[in-house]
Amino acid sequence: MLPERSYTRTGASIAGSALSGLVDPRRLLDLYDAGATVVLQGLHRSWPALTALTADLEEALGHPVQVNAYLTPPGAQGFAVHADTHDVFVVQTHGSKLWEVHRGEGVEEVLMVPGRCLYLPTGTRHAARAQEGVSLHVTVGINQLTLRGLVERTIRAAVAEVPATHLPAGYAEDPGALVETLGQVLLDLGERIARLDPAAAVAAEVARLFSTRPTRAGGGLLDRTALAALDDSTCLTRRTTTPAVLEPAGDRLHLLLGDRVLEVPARLQAALELVIARNTLTPADLAGLLDESSRLVLCRRLVREGLLQVAR
Repeated sequence: MLPERSYTRTGASIAGSALSGLVDPRRLLDLYDAGATVVLQGLHRSWPALTALTADLEEALGHPVQVNAYLTPPGAQGFAVHADTHDVFVVQTHGSKLWEVHRGEGVEEVLMVPGRCLYLPTGTRHAARAQEGVSLHVTVGINQLTLRGLVERTIRAAVAEVPATHLPAGYAEDPGALVETLGQVLLDLGERIARLDPAAAVAAEVARLFSTRPTRAGGGLLDRTALAALDDSTCLTRRTTTPAVLEPAGDRLHLLLGDRVLEVPARLQAALELVIARNTLTPADLAGLLDESSRLVLCRRLVREGLLQVAR
């Protein structure tokens, strides 16, 4: 991994404001000529097809997903043998690359050519070298949420109730009193943990996942400009990169939209379920559920929130 200063500019600015991390094309090209691999991090944030892919995978798997691309010059190796802390699907898109994959005590060589996919479970040691020509491959990383993490988040509030008092002076020489105190604290904590609701904890985990994803609002400005003309016959489409999860909340509903939670009256549930289930619709399709004014207000709001798009 090359230091950032080796391929970025210094002293760059826009309107008098300093910029950092700006790639210097000449430095980057010289490094590539010298055998360096160009890594395009977070490509799912800017390439629409990959944005849609990661959105679909996150909804299907329930785990955050990221996509990177790696452009390696002929005969070069991007990284030494290493292991990743997440599952990886490698998709070769151009050229060929020979992968060294460590499985148990053995080492397997896999030649990747365009169209082939290689699965590397978490912790699999590997390295790869481009062959005669330029190699380009894409990695789809699955950043698994773990049971340990869920347990830690679930009991965090209970643990926070433990007093942050100092340990008594002299406990190292006479630990008996502290042992008794800690035992009582753990007993009380255990009772509080036993009263926690697993269903509520899982619901909170779902809400956390589908309210903390990156905003995916391509075309949002065009949608905003079309709102004034939106009427009962306007064709609307579901934005496929925006998840839509409904959760009851008393007399309200929480609509999880990936990067935020929209709270709406529970009476809108049937209308929202119809919107979520359809790829395309018009406000008039909600006529049996909402009056004209209400359905137009709802559709305009869902366009602003990024769940719907005005068909173009």
